[in-house]
Amino acid sequence: MTKRVREILSYYDSDNGSVRNNLSRMLNHGKLAGTGKFVILPVDQGFEHGPARSFAMNPAAYDPRYHFQLAIDAGCNAFAAPLGLLEAGVAEYAGEIPLILKVNNHDVLNDEKDPSPSMTASVKDAMRLGACAVGLTIYPGSGQEKSMYEEARAIGEEAKGNGLPLVIWSYPRGSGISKQGETALDVVAYAAQIAAQLGANIIKVKPPTAFIEQAEAKKVYDAQKIPLEPLSARIAHVMQAAFAGRRIVIFSGGVKETDDSLLNTVRGIQAGGGYGSIIGRNSFQRPKPEAIALLDKVINIYKG
Repeated sequence: MTKRVREILSYYDSDNGSVRNNLSRMLNHGKLAGTGKFVILPVDQGFEHGPARSFAMNPAAYDPRYHFQLAIDAGCNAFAAPLGLLEAGVAEYAGEIPLILKVNNHDVLNDEKDPSPSMTASVKDAMRLGACAVGLTIYPGSGQEKSMYEEARAIGEEAKGNGLPLVIWSYPRGSGISKQGETALDVVAYAAQIAAQLGANIIKVKPPTAFIEQAEAKKVYDAQKIPLEPLSARIAHVMQAAFAGRRIVIFSGGVKETDDSLLNTVRGIQAGGGYGSIIGRNSFQRPKPEAIALLDKVINIYKG
């Protein structure tokens, strides 16, 4: 147990020993073990975006087992996916990679102005599969946000009561926010704060842009001279919003982009004090050797 891992676990001293033990499992797994940093492979895109949009560019990725092996070979801290995908490979890869069961999901067949994910799995499923955490998505800014917050609180209570940390994907979206505002600095920081207040042990948000969405927030950002550039300053501000860095915040990889663009984002996350990245499409939409090489570069940046 490294000093840094002990320090991070101390931030969660209100949680029971099993929750901290499962956090420790992820912190001490893979190529970043002991560093306090994370690289997680998430594969919920088949449900969220559709199979062809997610996997047709790398047909091997239609097979759930491909993703287990990719996460293992790349040296990730954990692998996150919905129920069916985990069920399709958990027996073959039992104990080889910490698992995060994503218990709610949303599809794009019905293009809702105010989206709300559906519960697609349970804490009991997570325990049956031997997962080390439970994950779910909330959409701050949606007209249905209140029910999502209540759901997150209830799932978090059940998960933690059974020794499983809560991971919240906090993605601003809906009629209350502009498209540009979904990644605005003030909105992303607010999303991180909401997830922290809901009891998330690990928070997933998108890397913030320099745009400020809310007029009232902009007055404060201007008056207090909160820096909008560079990316590392924005990451540092999001970490402030997550209880001054006392909650684990990881940042999404987003849509597939060039290696240089992704790696520059990772450098900004590292320089700003972020805990790491959760990278899906930028990894599994490439041939496996290319994905492993890219993730190795990401991991090396977080190693410092």
